[in-house]
Amino acid sequence: MIELDAYVGRTETARDTADAERIRLLAATLDHGGQPWKAGMLPPLGHWLCFRPDAPQSALGADGHPARSDTSFLPNVDLPRRMWAGSRVRFLNDIPLGAAMTRTSTIRSAVHKQGRSGAMVFVTVEHSIAAGDGGPAIVEEQDIVYRDAPTPGAPLPRGEEADIAADAAVRRIAPDSVLLFRYSALTFNAHRIHYDRDYTVREEGYPGLVVQGPLLATLLMDHHLREHGPDRIGGFEFRAMSPLIEGDAIDLVAAHGDGETRLQAIGPRGLAMAAKVTLR
Repeated sequence: MIELDAYVGRTETARDTADAERIRLLAATLDHGGQPWKAGMLPPLGHWLCFRPDAPQSALGADGHPARSDTSFLPNVDLPRRMWAGSRVRFLNDIPLGAAMTRTSTIRSAVHKQGRSGAMVFVTVEHSIAAGDGGPAIVEEQDIVYRDAPTPGAPLPRGEEADIAADAAVRRIAPDSVLLFRYSALTFNAHRIHYDRDYTVREEGYPGLVVQGPLLATLLMDHHLREHGPDRIGGFEFRAMSPLIEGDAIDLVAAHGDGETRLQAIGPRGLAMAAKVTLR
């Protein structure tokens, strides 16, 4: 294994614009006639459509991700699977559409662990996003997990059983390959498990295309927005629990309490994602 301590504190800077066209297309992807967020402002989690990867085609690995190297920002971990396992986001100020943005990313921690499925590496990256010449408008801690490939033929991991509050708002969806493709196009995500079914089944061992974690988190945020509107959102956090496959029936669950909305995505294998919106 590589020496992970050498990566802690590493930084990189990226620049982009809060592009109104991407946000209009996000609204269409989420099946809105209009836009259910503050007019003229980047919506909650809209920053995930910004700072898109720009590796040349020749620099991509077999899975469609940029090939790892010792000069990459993230650790060059010798484990085949990488997943975005969770995030904690603070929304400090609105970002107007059209504004120039700067993102400063810092590796805060990188540790080896041994799980039931084998060796794992956990990396936490902090992204601080500023608009124009102002201070941070969005600060996100992102958890990235590297792990071994599963044993061929192993069943998909199950999430814990979900407990739905009696007064919770529930919306059922079934993401298909078109939705997965459109979201990958919006984020310029070339990871093949989201659009190349033959590769996904043959090489990765999944029974079908895999629903993107950030898409599922965006659908949960959208469920909150549909129920409670865009005002007073101060934070969002999510944790991925188990994978979802194209066509899975998913219940999006929102339970609104004092100062927060508890969110769940429940699929055929139990709880797939747990999330929370906190209000200012």
